[in-house]
Amino acid sequence: MGSEQNREPKVVLDGFSFLECPRWHDGRLWLSDFYTGRVIATDENGAVEVVAEVPNQPSGLGFLPDGRLLIVSMKDRRLLVRDHAGTLSEYADLSKVLDSSANDMLVDDLGRAYVGSFGFDLMGGAEIRTANLVRVDPDRSVTVVAEDLAFPNGMAILPSGELVLAESLANGLTAFDIADNGDLVNRRVWAEFGPVPQTRDVAEAMSQLTVSPDGICADAEGAVWAADCLHGRVVRVAGGRIVDEIQAGTGVFACMLGGSDGRTLFMCAAPSFFEHERRPVREGQLLAVRVDVPRGGRP
Repeated sequence: MGSEQNREPKVVLDGFSFLECPRWHDGRLWLSDFYTGRVIATDENGAVEVVAEVPNQPSGLGFLPDGRLLIVSMKDRRLLVRDHAGTLSEYADLSKVLDSSANDMLVDDLGRAYVGSFGFDLMGGAEIRTANLVRVDPDRSVTVVAEDLAFPNGMAILPSGELVLAESLANGLTAFDIADNGDLVNRRVWAEFGPVPQTRDVAEAMSQLTVSPDGICADAEGAVWAADCLHGRVVRVAGGRIVDEIQAGTGVFACMLGGSDGRTLFMCAAPSFFEHERRPVREGQLLAVRVDVPRGGRP
């Protein structure tokens, strides 16, 4: 896979705090920069536009069928919507169903938004607790669709229609079928990289992870690219196993296939993920490398 390509990631953008949740849409890559409170969009020529400012830290991004942008506001656990004029307003209040920082999000082709959360105060050094995954429907109602998840993070819908979820502290990827009403059913292991850590201590759990999947994306063959946030790489997973990997040379926390032909793998990179280390500096980068199989599914 990709043997004819240049496998050395190149720096596309730098000087950011901590880029996350990349989404390719309408010819541009849209990203959250956590600690400057900005959502940006960049084209293939490197032009950057600030499209939204979110004081309580933007995270997950996704687009409704009419093109409006949904943005997770992490720390106050709200979902915001940016209209076509660029105005932000509240779309849904998630604080009653998420008791910790809201996190990544996937919006399906019907406009249903699936939003995860940390489950515990990661940056404050709290013990590990499991978390919920919620769905926000187009009527803005909020429903818990999965529970007891080990740090639910990036999500992708494969061309086959199944939803794959990264559980960052479970050493694997989890799959669900999507029912007609948007419920997630038939929960199962999609890829298992090692045993699930049986500890509530974050550092101890992290030391036991072969892969800690963060942001993910799908390709046209139904494989998943996952940012391994503890080991400075992205891995391509198919058939329950790692079939390819690209070393980033630094920490990498999310990835997205995009570009005009869908074969540019963008990676959100930084030396580490702890807020106290990332907030005061501007070492976040967007990296890119070419791969063989183009983007597929969602996001």
